[in-house]
Order: sequence, then C-alpha cells, then structure tokens
Amino acid sequence: MTDVFATGRRDGGGSLYAYRVRGRGRSAVVLWIGGLGDESDRVFALPEAGRRHVPVFVTVRQARTYVRRRGRELATSEANTLELSRVQHWLEDPVRRKVPSGSVLDAWNFFEDLARGLDAVRQLPQQGTVQNSAYEKLFEGACATWTPDERRAVLELSRAGVELWNSCPVIVNPCSGIALEAGPTSRAL
Repeated sequence: MTDVFATGRRDGGGSLYAYRVRGRGRSAVVLWIGGLGDESDRVFALPEAGRRHVPVFVTVRQARTYVRRRGRELATSEANTLELSRVQHWLEDPVRRKVPSGSVLDAWNFFEDLARGLDAVRQLPQQGTVQNSAYEKLFEGACATWTPDERRAVLELSRAGVELWNSCPVIVNPCSGIALEAGPTSRAL
C-alpha cells in the first residue's frame, strides 16, 4: 500500500485527528484531516481496488499507531465524538422528536467531510440556498425557525449521510490489511 500521507496534498497535508463516530449501524474511529489554506477538511480514505475506503479503528490508540507507523502524529491525543445514534433516533420520528441540534450539526459536517474523502459528494443532496439557510439556523441553535423546505433539506441530507456512512467501504484496522465492504453481514464497528 502506498504511503498516502506522504504522496501528495490530497490526503497528506493537513493535521490529522482521530474522530469517534457512534452510530447504530456502524461505530468506529476514523482519521479526519484538516484542510490547508483553502482546501476543505475531509475524512481520510485510501484508494483500494478502484474505490476509496475509509480506514476504521476500534480505538484511538489503534489509529494513533497507524498514523505513527507512517511517520505522522495525531494533532491531539483525544478524539471528539459524533453521537450519530442521536441523529438516527431523531430521524425515526422527526415530527414528534426534538432536533438534537448539536449532533445534527456535527453529523452534517461529518457527512460532507466523509463524502469529500470518498470522492462521493454526489451521494449527498446538492447544496443550495435552502440548505445554507437551514445550516445557518442549525449553527445558531434556531432549528425551531426552520421553514418546511429547510426541515426537508436537513432530513434529506441527514438520511443520505447516514446511508453513506453505513454503506461506505472500510478497511478495518488497516495494519492488519483486512478490507470489508459495508453491508448487512459486516460487523458494526
């Protein structure tokens, strides 16, 4: 496997962070790369068999070891956590459940960064003025003021993002070289 940390700026230039995602279908620690300059942030992904695969780890320690073996360090020793299961719970009945605004905001950002890392931006709804307005209200904690169109946009993006996360190809603890495709038989990580 090529050392993608050192081969070009696409995945190698920014600071690396461990990021824990706790979802119902899949939970794992991923590597997140902060963009340099005007580059966008992204979830780290490896080219494998013509597709990009996300390396996933059970622990931050495994992620740290993986990064160290490639001559890099994580920017921090801790990992932030996305409570994706809170978003998934809300998506089951968004009319009657309160929006977990912090988790939805974190998930929105994660889904965009995941899509960029996988070169799968087209799998998320296209961003426009309605999405931008909904995001601003979410950022400000003003979800109660979403218009029906903004609410639909957030639901559409959240559902597409959860599907992207649960179905994206992953490599489990890449130090072991095991690659798994997501699907009903994949174990939850």
